[in-house]
Amino acid sequence: MKDWKQNVYFVLVEPREPGNIGASARAIKNMGFKNLCLVKPPAEMSEEARWFAHNAHDVLCSAKVHDSVEEAIKDKAVVVGTTRRKGKSRGLILTASKGTPRIHDLAAKNKVAILFGRETRGLYNDEIDECNFMITIPSSKSQPSLNLSQAVMIVAYELSKCGEETLEEQVKAKKKKIDNSSLPKHLQTREDLAYLYKRISQVLELLEYFPRGERDILQKIIFNLKRFLGRSGLTESELKMLLGLCTRIEKKLGGKIGG
Repeated sequence: MKDWKQNVYFVLVEPREPGNIGASARAIKNMGFKNLCLVKPPAEMSEEARWFAHNAHDVLCSAKVHDSVEEAIKDKAVVVGTTRRKGKSRGLILTASKGTPRIHDLAAKNKVAILFGRETRGLYNDEIDECNFMITIPSSKSQPSLNLSQAVMIVAYELSKCGEETLEEQVKAKKKKIDNSSLPKHLQTREDLAYLYKRISQVLELLEYFPRGERDILQKIIFNLKRFLGRSGLTESELKMLLGLCTRIEKKLGGKIGG
């Protein structure tokens, strides 16, 4: 089976300090990962970045550069955000120690993006809305903010521990009866889900579910659907079923949904 670590992508959103980028490259390589993605990084990578990426120049040089978060995550099935701030508007928030086992399980068969926000502002609300869930690193109230590369190192470390099983644990796992419902599944990408949300929006308009022009209500419904469906993701068969429902509603009402 493909190494699950190859399915994990560390995404730095608009990093401004070259040293943080280099140190992050070193951190993920320290823990056995290699996929580094940069959203709108500095135009030129300084010598400082290479210095901090000691013995991890391969990770730094192969980092994928994207113009937006949307572009960076479109081919990923799962998106996890990191946050210091908490609140209901940020959806499900788990500590790094509890969230990383979930990432490990999902990465067995799916590409997972872990978003790290800007050094000064973190992730914006619209970027958080794209996340399946959030993880946070508990820290002192007197100094709660972590350096970007430190946060990357802690998450990478916690995640790497999930792949380590003792001989005793492996034996116990073999003795357990396998429950197929709990096995990792292939989930659809963000691009596929975006098409589903578009179809659902069109169906709701066809149903006249809300008064014409009330776009705020539509946006709220889609926002809640993203949160609901994003917690577990969708398999191909589940996606086809929902798209099929959209088509049946369209035919029943005699309307036509574009796209």
